[in-house]
Amino acid sequence: MRISTIAHPSPLGDLLISGNEKFITAILYADLNTSLVDEAIEPSDAPALLRRCATHLDEYFAGWRRTFGLDFQQEGTAFQQRVWQGLLKIPFGQTGTYAELARQIGSDKSSRAVGMANGKNKINIIVPCHRIIGASGNLTGYGGGLWRKKWLLDHEKRIAHGVLSLF
Repeated sequence: MRISTIAHPSPLGDLLISGNEKFITAILYADLNTSLVDEAIEPSDAPALLRRCATHLDEYFAGWRRTFGLDFQQEGTAFQQRVWQGLLKIPFGQTGTYAELARQIGSDKSSRAVGMANGKNKINIIVPCHRIIGASGNLTGYGGGLWRKKWLLDHEKRIAHGVLSLF
């Protein structure tokens, strides 16, 4: 099935939403994935699922959405898939550590491998890799840049505590 990509504005810069009629396959930051920008099509020409994803993201940024009811699929090893599924279990507005996620997926001693798998996640925001922080509580790596990770975590904390965020 053909993969399409649309560019969609957000408070974090344009997002590139890729997928087909059945699955979202990526949500990437346009400024970090410039080769895909040229492939973006008009939203009106894109599969309905991509437009629905854009609406869900708008609702998330507006503070109205905490979960996403979208089908997505990304290629990865069985271990990576377990890590990405584990990320989905971290509640909105909360964080976890690499070691906690490793324990959760049954790989107690693989926090570094969890970090590597976390970094391979291509479905930003919906698969919330931004919710993983270092054991010390410090923000650690995020493919979109630490400033975006901080923004996302602050955004979710404000909403979780009843304060709507503003673009």
